[in-house]
Amino acid sequence: MVALYIFAAVFIKRAESKIKSQDGRVNVLILGKGGLGHAGADLTDTMMLASVSLAKHSVNLISIPRDIWIPEIRAKVNSAYYWGKEKPEFGGGLSFAKKNVEAIVGIPVNYALVLDFSSFKGIIDALGGVEIDVANSFTDNLYPIEGREEDTCGGDKEFKCRYETIHFEKGVSYMDGTTALKYVRSRNGDNDENTDIAREARQQKVISAIKSKILSKGTLLNPFKLYKVWKVVRSSIETDMDFFSMIVLGREMLNVDGNIQSSAIPEGLLINPPESQKYDYQYVFTPKVAGNWGEFQNWIKETLSKN
Repeated sequence: MVALYIFAAVFIKRAESKIKSQDGRVNVLILGKGGLGHAGADLTDTMMLASVSLAKHSVNLISIPRDIWIPEIRAKVNSAYYWGKEKPEFGGGLSFAKKNVEAIVGIPVNYALVLDFSSFKGIIDALGGVEIDVANSFTDNLYPIEGREEDTCGGDKEFKCRYETIHFEKGVSYMDGTTALKYVRSRNGDNDENTDIAREARQQKVISAIKSKILSKGTLLNPFKLYKVWKVVRSSIETDMDFFSMIVLGREMLNVDGNIQSSAIPEGLLINPPESQKYDYQYVFTPKVAGNWGEFQNWIKETLSKN
């Protein structure tokens, strides 16, 4: 038994020495893509920076708006992963996404992982569902029905058959995978739930709920449930983290004990310029001063220093 403890201590120490970090922090870019059967399968509409403090045993979650304009590729930041895969000279999807996010946030991004949201509901169902505290009641009358994207709807010019109405009531709700996926993806809800910021807040809630369920005793002490979750995760996540890094971050997540801070970008740090040829007539975000991310980066550093 003593030998086992010594081995574990040496193993953890070796793992800690191998993990990439700066100033005691490991920064992980979490991306969520639609996956097969979803329009823009490799567009990462969910972009979140998770900064893990190895000293404070805390995590900061900061959402990165998908509509940030990247002049160098003449596209939004949510397409960086796609272009990294398409063009070999960009070094791969994960690498190119990290490079572009680093230029925006002003701190190193050590690792990245991409979660295929077509398998997102499988993870939640393997966990037996998750509990979500819905902040606002809202209804979305234009939620797209998977597989009907090209349906002509018998000539209906409004293409009503392509959509369904979904509704969420304020308060704690227990969601299965299908319901949680709709909650995360909804873009046309009322009650101010139709903005990117509102959608990003919902994404953070669901990701946090998944983390809490995975780290609960009901999951950690149930090998059958753990195996089901691992099978889904293994097939739905792409990452550049090595085994040692996963061990260290996994242990840190166990030590966090609820010390997780979710931060929304304050109004005014980004602007939404008029749609024009400069941005290919797209809805985009840019820094207040063209090409200068200084104020945004100062906010990132100040936010991380608090936790």
